[in-house]
Amino acid sequence: MTDAIPSFFVYGEPEQQLEPGFFHVETVMARKGLHQGQVSAHKHDQMGQVTFWLSGGGTYFIDDKPLDFSAPAASFVPSGVVHGFSVDPETSDAIVVSVADGALLSIREHTTLPLDRSTMIRGESGDRGWRRLAELLDIIADEYAGGAAGSQQMLASLVAAVLTQIARLASAAPAGQPTQALLATQLRRLVDRHFREKWSVGHYTDALATTPHLIAKASREAFGMQVKELINERRLLEAKRLLLFTVRPLEDIAYEIGFADAAYFSRFFRLRVGEAPSDWRRARVSASGAG
Repeated sequence: MTDAIPSFFVYGEPEQQLEPGFFHVETVMARKGLHQGQVSAHKHDQMGQVTFWLSGGGTYFIDDKPLDFSAPAASFVPSGVVHGFSVDPETSDAIVVSVADGALLSIREHTTLPLDRSTMIRGESGDRGWRRLAELLDIIADEYAGGAAGSQQMLASLVAAVLTQIARLASAAPAGQPTQALLATQLRRLVDRHFREKWSVGHYTDALATTPHLIAKASREAFGMQVKELINERRLLEAKRLLLFTVRPLEDIAYEIGFADAAYFSRFFRLRVGEAPSDWRRARVSASGAG
């Protein structure tokens, strides 16, 4: 059943490889023609999403847990988490801010909201805190539409502020997750912490006090890949961030993400990206300079 759940770039569009600093902002009803307010179960394997409901209401579901709501309401859903909603397309709309996992790695250092689990809150439109959240999202939409120099850095700061405001507005801890989803959350948290240390899959299994079958199932259902590939994808993401945002040589980057030498790192990178890390860096630095 879970294998049939589609993974999108943004809703209705096939997955594509995201740059570490990717942001996307649009309203839910910008895609009204695709869903008519009935968005079926789906996920995004490379990015998290903030959704702020401006009007209307309906039912939102995260990992099959239905949550009735009326605006204002806000949610954060990390990558790999199944979600969808049912609303009246004539009266409901929301702003959706999509953020690549690479950008969230930096943002999480500047927000108090846990980014490895889902959160949804509902409130009152007259509340000062909700007005502040709405104002921040208006600024994000304007900044994204403007595309001025330094836009990625500005958006990162604004998204961190939005996530912290959501944390402030949350009146209680998020509802408990199903056991399988919780195991996947714990696995991703451990991978983030230890991917540089060459932990084996067995090491993660032992650390989580689970079984090879259960950890494999949790990784497959939440992330669409086996644990070993999840670890490798995390190493690849870190490599891209270091290539794009630092001037460190390949030898340093290889060592940083757990490889013994630059040649092995280059083979690893080329196999997954289709080009050598030095070529990938050169092309993107040149494109950034041209912009």
